[in-house]
Amino acid sequence: MAILMQNPQDQPGQRPDSQRRWFSWRASDDDASERTLVPASALKRPLSRTLYWLVFALLLIATLTTLGPLYWMVSGALKSSVEIFQTPPTFWPQHPQWSNYINAWTFLNFPLYFWNTLALAAGAVVLQIVVSASAAYALAKLRPDGKNIIQFCFFCTLMVPPVVYLIPQFVNVSDLPIIHVSLVNSWSGVWLPEAANAFNILVLKSFFDTIPNELTEAACLDGANSWQIFTRIMLPLSRPALAVITIFTIIASWKDFLWPLLVLADDHLQPLMVMFYHQSRANSGLPFTYLIAGLVFTSLPPVVVFLIFQRQIIRGINLSGLKG
Repeated sequence: MAILMQNPQDQPGQRPDSQRRWFSWRASDDDASERTLVPASALKRPLSRTLYWLVFALLLIATLTTLGPLYWMVSGALKSSVEIFQTPPTFWPQHPQWSNYINAWTFLNFPLYFWNTLALAAGAVVLQIVVSASAAYALAKLRPDGKNIIQFCFFCTLMVPPVVYLIPQFVNVSDLPIIHVSLVNSWSGVWLPEAANAFNILVLKSFFDTIPNELTEAACLDGANSWQIFTRIMLPLSRPALAVITIFTIIASWKDFLWPLLVLADDHLQPLMVMFYHQSRANSGLPFTYLIAGLVFTSLPPVVVFLIFQRQIIRGINLSGLKG
């Protein structure tokens, strides 16, 4: 039996500090167990319990519906070229052909295009962190003149579809103003438009606003300049928000198709999405099952990223509720 030692500072008639801590921990644990979407008392009523399981069944059916295309893709890669177009379709391949995955890896030259896509995503992440984080820091803590107007302009760009400024963006990349350098058919032409994103800037700005100004003011009193405050205080404290921006940037760059198709003409520089577009043409002569197997390989990295960083992705959804 554990013996709780009484603190000499405890007043008579009060529980010792150790007992108070133990009871407060148990109380907080009990409160956490009661924080559910539907209270346990409501489930005791037949009508509430019926509605609860009905909603649960509907959500389960909706989840299985979203997994249907993923299952068709994985199982379709195991079918033959005849069976995949069979009507009615088979639920599972009659004679699974696991060699389709090996052949797709070889004939599609998958390692080359995989590393191209990974390099494009890595460059986009680095530029996003440098440009978006510094812009958000300037809006949140440096407070330049016309801050509200700049922020309003960022909000306005979110209302414009990306296709609208596709042609002006391509003209700028083809002949950069002032220096007159063409970035067409180079990874820099893909990286540069991805260096700044209004949504990411506003998300980081919203997170920087939650950091107390006392920290930056104390650093200023110690002689730190704005860059030192940004690199030594703001960035280390903003790791959750930076993780969210990194995940969003990787996913957006991984599935990007139109812009790399316009900028990258060399086959050895193109990402996976552009490669699938060229290989899906009728004159390519590649079996359709190989393309599906390649899509399975392409879908695995985003799925793995989501499973590993799902907590940060959910936090990113919470951070997307921007404030002024």
